[in-house]
Amino acid sequence: MRVYGIKSCDTVRKAMKELAAGGHEPVLQDIREDPLQPSDLKGFLEAFGEALVNKRSATWRGLDEAERAGDPAKLIAAHPALMKRPVVVDGETRTLGWDQAARAVWL
Repeated sequence: MRVYGIKSCDTVRKAMKELAAGGHEPVLQDIREDPLQPSDLKGFLEAFGEALVNKRSATWRGLDEAERAGDPAKLIAAHPALMKRPVVVDGETRTLGWDQAARAVWL
């Protein structure tokens, strides 16, 4: 099980802790230190669409309108903190965020 996120993100830390307590062995990929591979980013965008971009983040609010209108893949590649976190992947199963729906899949 791989968890894509940022190690300093409270939601990612909570997900890692709950996944481990639920019997999983999550491995964190900090997307700031180890950026997403283009194929992973493409797959996440295919699975989650525009929801992958966290439009409530401080990073998003700091972008101008032209940047916001850009390609989501390029935005996330340039600003990893724009990705909604965490993305949890195990085999073919993927979830975005750490809400009740994601918890129901993994716990």
